[in-house]
Amino acid sequence: MLISSTPLRISLGGGGTDLPFYYEKFGSFVLGAAVKKYVHVIVSNHFEKIIKLNYSQTEICKSVNNIKHPIIRESLKLLKIKDHIEIGSIADLPAKSGLGSSGSFTVGLLNALYAYTGKNISKHNLAEKACHIEMDILKEPVGKQDQYIASYGGFSCISINKQGKVHVIPLKIASETIYDLEHNLSFFYTGVMRSASNVLSDQKNNSKKKGYSFEYLTKIKDIGYKIKKSLEKDDLDEFGRLMNDHWYEKKKTSSRISNDVFDKYYELAKSNGALGGKIIGAGGGGFFMFYTSKREDKIKLRKEFRKKGLNEISMPFELEGSKIKMNLEGRKV
Repeated sequence: MLISSTPLRISLGGGGTDLPFYYEKFGSFVLGAAVKKYVHVIVSNHFEKIIKLNYSQTEICKSVNNIKHPIIRESLKLLKIKDHIEIGSIADLPAKSGLGSSGSFTVGLLNALYAYTGKNISKHNLAEKACHIEMDILKEPVGKQDQYIASYGGFSCISINKQGKVHVIPLKIASETIYDLEHNLSFFYTGVMRSASNVLSDQKNNSKKKGYSFEYLTKIKDIGYKIKKSLEKDDLDEFGRLMNDHWYEKKKTSSRISNDVFDKYYELAKSNGALGGKIIGAGGGGFFMFYTSKREDKIKLRKEFRKKGLNEISMPFELEGSKIKMNLEGRKV
């Protein structure tokens, strides 16, 4: 038996520009960070000539082609694993909450399967394989940031050229800045689960409409570059103000990103000391993230959101990417 643990992520700037409909025209820049919330994948040998899967459902199959879970099916095909295997997964936080859980699951599953078969794979190739399965094989309308952040961990600056080639470099951020950023950010769960694919598909469909301007996403990319500079210069208040700019530009790309209730939450946060914030991920639900520069403002913010019934959760940063936490196999199939 072996277990992989793969971090979820928060996007900090440039989100949405990592989708093909944008980067194939203009290129992309995305800044994101892994957090200490994980998707855990368990893989073990099964004594019977079957495939047994345990996730939100249970599947027992005699053929890979009969697997209903598309990511597991295609991952097993990729590694040419036919049977005698059991796979399970658990996550620290709910799926469809804007933290890149699908990308983290795919990366974690592949990492576990490569270890199970006794093969080595680099962080870059692990992310590439995950993107290939989700984007090329399954045709999911997703971007590339989730898989790379999950694989690399830490604070990642991700550039994608027009041909789709990805370049990842770590953000040059001081450890003191990471500490301050962790203490100044607040995360609140909206209780709304949504499909990122629906929001991202809406953005793509909007881009095909006559009169649609890519100006919004280009501004989001530019804000991403500015956020990078603010974090590297330890100017966290500027980071907060840029998050505010990002919120208003992001809402222009799709009507599904926010709604009247979420807009009121955002204004409530601003009136209680938040310099800026966002819904993590594509939008439409999941977690709100807010930045406050003063401890007393963060306390006020917590009280107000507690009154609204929104649960706060801590999300420290994770400097490592997907890793094998336990390996009792020591074998090749």
